[in-house]
Amino acid sequence: MSRNRGHSVRFSSARRRALYVIGVGVWLSGGLWLLFHYFLTKQGEFGPQSNPLEPWWLKIHGAFAFAATWLFGLLWGTHITVGWRSGRRRASGGVLTGLIFWLVLSGYLLYYAGDDRARSLISIGHWGLGLACPLLYWIHRMRKRASARSVRDREQTILEASAPERGSRVPR
Repeated sequence: MSRNRGHSVRFSSARRRALYVIGVGVWLSGGLWLLFHYFLTKQGEFGPQSNPLEPWWLKIHGAFAFAATWLFGLLWGTHITVGWRSGRRRASGGVLTGLIFWLVLSGYLLYYAGDDRARSLISIGHWGLGLACPLLYWIHRMRKRASARSVRDREQTILEASAPERGSRVPR
């Protein structure tokens, strides 16, 4: 974010890098866990056995999710509240914020919920929406560019409408 904290929601290059590294890490580790859990099981002596790498992907996913929760707290104070006050991209930002709340809550419930039926439903909701995160983030980023253009166009229209015509006298 720039130094002008009250007016800009732009990220510094270090924060943007952190967002990308943590975002890709949490998404990729979750996707790899999903792949290993559902598609790379091995047939053992007593039926299907989980892949030995599956628990490692889950542990890595948990570590990245912890970092993502920290990053979300940072973004809340420096990006989300400033962006909300500006009124720009509220819809896509609100959807992303709600999605992050859901992922944190559902991740917590997956860890602590005791009922297997509830866990299986929560799991589908967790990984289904988690897999959609890059698309929703991309939409938010693209709306940023469209929104910036529309704000510039509106400002230019207002300036042109309020400027006196050339050659006309301005009353005193």
